[in-house]
Amino acid sequence: MLFADLTPAQRRDSLASFDQVWTTVRDKHWDTSLNGLDWAAVRDQLRPLVEKARSESEVRGVISDMLSRLHQSHYAVIPGSVYDDVESRGGGPGLNGANTSPEGTAGVDVRVINDEALVVSVEPNSSAREQGVTPGWIVRRIGDEELVPVLRRVGATYQDSTMRHMMLARSVISRLDGPVSNRVEVEFQTARDKMILLTLSRRAFRGTPAKFGYLPEEHFWIETKRVGQDVEYIAFNLFLDPATLIARFQESVRNCADCAGVVIDLRGNPGGIGILAMGLAGYFIDKPDQKLGTMYMRDLPLKFVVNPRPPVYEGKVAVLIDGLSASTSEIFAGGLQDLNRARIFGSHSAGAALPSMIERLPDGDGFQYAAASYKSESGKVLEGVGVTPDQPVELTRAALLAGHDPTLDAAIRWIHEPSPKGNETR
Repeated sequence: MLFADLTPAQRRDSLASFDQVWTTVRDKHWDTSLNGLDWAAVRDQLRPLVEKARSESEVRGVISDMLSRLHQSHYAVIPGSVYDDVESRGGGPGLNGANTSPEGTAGVDVRVINDEALVVSVEPNSSAREQGVTPGWIVRRIGDEELVPVLRRVGATYQDSTMRHMMLARSVISRLDGPVSNRVEVEFQTARDKMILLTLSRRAFRGTPAKFGYLPEEHFWIETKRVGQDVEYIAFNLFLDPATLIARFQESVRNCADCAGVVIDLRGNPGGIGILAMGLAGYFIDKPDQKLGTMYMRDLPLKFVVNPRPPVYEGKVAVLIDGLSASTSEIFAGGLQDLNRARIFGSHSAGAALPSMIERLPDGDGFQYAAASYKSESGKVLEGVGVTPDQPVELTRAALLAGHDPTLDAAIRWIHEPSPKGNETR
């Protein structure tokens, strides 16, 4: 589209978007000096290019150029169409009426591999479970929308981002979830590769409502169980509801003092309250003044100092992560890895360790920015890099259909292996 063809409103919105991005970086970037970058000069140089731009994509290119000069991850412009793909909720009028109910879930969790949305878990007491949906099925269509084009758009936009798997999964789940009591039509490819169309009811999210500060209300759950006779398994969906999380976590670890190992499953856990990472790590670290890392914010640094909680568990610790493990999950996993206190299994984490926001710009694009910087105790930068597993494990459809969890299986095998002398932990 030529600039002459742009409406006055489009021209105004383009300039307003540029100004909003520039001002947000100036006012909210964690480093007030921007590492010596003359931010005012950058504005003076690039804003005239927005005024002369001949298309909306050129405007996006100028803003992206401005952000690239920060040389930092998670400062990006997201095209409006992709923003809609990721942020779209399964709201709107459902099959049974208007969108007036609280958000609910279809009970299906997915991971995207090779443009295929694989079901990895189905919630108990969900409509999906009742209708026979199982891990390993493929979600092909939601409502009237085929998923492959959506996944290809999102995948292309995040091709070089550590957040690619998170955004791909989010683009599917945001369409599956929606108002409680509404229904959603989903076409699945079954284990026998048969195409089947199911109508799923959206129900309340698993767990109990929890809120912290100004964060929106979320549903929190934690699951603990003994795997075999001597491995304790702990999984929770968020670092939230401190009283419940700490009490259940402590009970699980203390009741397994003589176990061969503890597995902490953070797959799909997007984080939450950062200081909880310090408290939970204290059940495995007996030395004082050990740090998971340091978060550098605009006003002051926050050191993630581990608080030992004797009696400390001394056995093997395995942490499971994947591309949807982010924020506090990465701080916890990466910190224990740095301190040589846990072995990490699974796939690369999201590389989204910082407080990161995505807001809509006047021209319809999205703008993502981070409000801090974080380094692990060994100096590793997690933002835009993520946690690399000590033992990578590939997720496959064949394993899911067979009812296997290869990541958990690998962790349990390691726990039962004799430890090499001098390397009892990892």
